[in-house]
Amino acid sequence: MSSATSSDTHNTASPSCAQVLMHLLKGYGVDTVFGIPGVHTIELYRGLPGSGLTHITPRHEQGAAFMADGYARASGKPGVCFLITGPGVTNAATAMAQAFSDSIPMLVISAVNRREDLGSGRGRLHELPRQQDVTRGFCVWQHALTSAEQLPETLARAFQVMHAPRPGPVHIEIPIDLFPAPMANGATTLADYRAVLPAALPAAPAETIANAARLLAEAEKPVILLGGGAQEAGAAATALAEKIAAPVFESLAAKGIVDERHPLCGGANLSFSNVRERVENADLVLAVATELAETDRNLVRDNYHFKGKLIRVDLDPAQLVCNANPDLAICADARTTLQQLVDALASVDKKSQRQSAAEEVEKLLRECRSEWWPGSEDRYPWVEALRDALPENGIFVTDSTQLAYNTNHALRLFEPRSHITCTTGYGTLGFALPAAIGAALASPRPVIGLIGDGGIMFTLGELAAAVEQNLALPILVWNNSGYGEIRDFMDEAAVEQEGVNLHAPDFVTLARAFGAEGCRVERPEQLGEAIADAFARKGPTLIEITAPE
Repeated sequence: MSSATSSDTHNTASPSCAQVLMHLLKGYGVDTVFGIPGVHTIELYRGLPGSGLTHITPRHEQGAAFMADGYARASGKPGVCFLITGPGVTNAATAMAQAFSDSIPMLVISAVNRREDLGSGRGRLHELPRQQDVTRGFCVWQHALTSAEQLPETLARAFQVMHAPRPGPVHIEIPIDLFPAPMANGATTLADYRAVLPAALPAAPAETIANAARLLAEAEKPVILLGGGAQEAGAAATALAEKIAAPVFESLAAKGIVDERHPLCGGANLSFSNVRERVENADLVLAVATELAETDRNLVRDNYHFKGKLIRVDLDPAQLVCNANPDLAICADARTTLQQLVDALASVDKKSQRQSAAEEVEKLLRECRSEWWPGSEDRYPWVEALRDALPENGIFVTDSTQLAYNTNHALRLFEPRSHITCTTGYGTLGFALPAAIGAALASPRPVIGLIGDGGIMFTLGELAAAVEQNLALPILVWNNSGYGEIRDFMDEAAVEQEGVNLHAPDFVTLARAFGAEGCRVERPEQLGEAIADAFARKGPTLIEITAPE
């Protein structure tokens, strides 16, 4: 299209597709988008100035999607990415798959070649035959616009899906000739386009609640299991646990939903045999918004063998029978259901059993320590130092690295949305730095990121984005000279070490070259001061931790 034609199109009475897109995103509560402009998205960006949206430019599209992921987990709102055709989509694929695995709402808006070129194989720039096929396996919904007029309905469907029982990435691809296209549906101003409110989440029928409440009241050794879908249910879960004197155990995605200082909270310790035995021998297990999957148990493959009754609560009906068949299935919102149960049990208060349940949890946690894997005791002082340095409302973002596997169960967290991790599920590397940036942009709460010396090399360039945003963000680099966790597994399997002992750069010097601050700590007692200094700065600080040998 010539520049004259493009200008004429832009100056039509009706707003363009790109302008309406930005306007509607703002209407749906979006305030931040992550993306790298490209030649195919120039007209998309014409709609950005004046829209009220803040654009963050990462250094790689994988970083954009990881930032959107961290933003979504910290805020509870969908993270949004703008991607170019072809390589932008494939670069973001790993991060989208991580979000899919962990049911994180993410809206990916990508360009695609002009409608006249789709499927033609003409060798157009960024051409990727059947681009949607690339993302089909890790998106919960996809749509390709064929006309600008489809945009409002497409966005409405996208946001409904992202608030649905099982959210995840949604991919909308827009042909590049549609970005400047005028909307031809009769509307002449942006005010004519409005967001659609998300559907109300369902509550359980009164009879179902009554049956569940009766089972809970009669149980003598109940247990509550919480998954990541219960992020908004912390207060109700705590109240219910107190009423029925039930220990509460969390998946890694659920850490902090119930304050882990609470005497009935056993934290994310489902990988240990004594906790597993307690769960399996409960006369009633209430499993809320959890898959009961290997990743919920921190990679313990064998499934539970429940000896008592099982009540499952989940918005997704398919999950109610995944990995274990329940005696009672409740397809409803977690927070609403737990509050309904608290109300139905108004006359029940097992005060006499509460103290013994709390003592049981304390004993179980002591026993877990005897099962820690080799090296954990040496790393535990670092966990304690982290707990002292992280503010009570802090958000902790972790990558797949040795120390993170210890913080998964040993670092207590006190609020929902405090634990953002990729250590299970899809289990990629390079997540924590960009995800921590996204979390810090989403929330006023303090954020600390933890990543290994191997993992940070995947996304090191995103340090520049943190510098641009002046984020007071401590990024801890656990330097064990390579892929330490895999090295340990090789040793355990009697496989000769290969490919796991790596050369690392001088991270402190490298951080300063980016315009960040850098420092190195060798003892746990040095960590608190380093983190406090990082929070006091304008700009990120890379703190290299020399791992104990």
